[in-house]
Amino acid sequence: MNKKTALIFGATGLVGNELIKLLLQREEYYKIVSVSRRSVGLTHEKLKEYIVDFNKLEQYEKLFKVDTVFCALGTTMKQAKTKEQFIKVDFDFPLKIAELAKENGVRQFFIITAMGANPKSKFFYNRVKGDVEGAIKELQLPSLYIVRPSLLLGNRKDNRLGEEIGQMIAVKLPFLFGGPFQKYKPNRSEDVARAMYNLSLNEQRGVYVIETSSLEDYNKK
Repeated sequence: MNKKTALIFGATGLVGNELIKLLLQREEYYKIVSVSRRSVGLTHEKLKEYIVDFNKLEQYEKLFKVDTVFCALGTTMKQAKTKEQFIKVDFDFPLKIAELAKENGVRQFFIITAMGANPKSKFFYNRVKGDVEGAIKELQLPSLYIVRPSLLLGNRKDNRLGEEIGQMIAVKLPFLFGGPFQKYKPNRSEDVARAMYNLSLNEQRGVYVIETSSLEDYNKK
């Protein structure tokens, strides 16, 4: 297999950071470009880092001359403060990234949304995630992977009380996620990153939705 190039958005986040570290270690990728609002804090001969204003993504179109784009952007209502700002980060920016990827002939596009993403959901968060999935599907990218993790486990730089409680339950009471509740089992951020990496090694065309319950099938390698 020919060595590949990747462009990552959101490498300072939980999954994005695990993903960029993994790609830098693997020989299948020879160049990694990171685009974020602050430095990822890594130095590597394969890494090129750009600190950008996401409101002006068109100015960075030249960066999209890559094989694979990974979009790991995401925020919370607590961070965004308003629904409008949440939509900008979780819908507007990812869609613009996908449009630029399409225009520049990117072969593979990965986006992390969430379990329960549905444009008809009564929950605002899940509705926005479902809306962005639908909008990106309409672009008809050659290969689109939509990854829907559950609660993400890992070391966050910001405090999220609900997720801290979820992590404690997952560690102390793992039996709660057996049987019909398996689909609600939290995902380790490194497992999600590894699944995305493994999937990116394929050259299959089409749209693939990776639910939280099937993520473990792709992170074994």
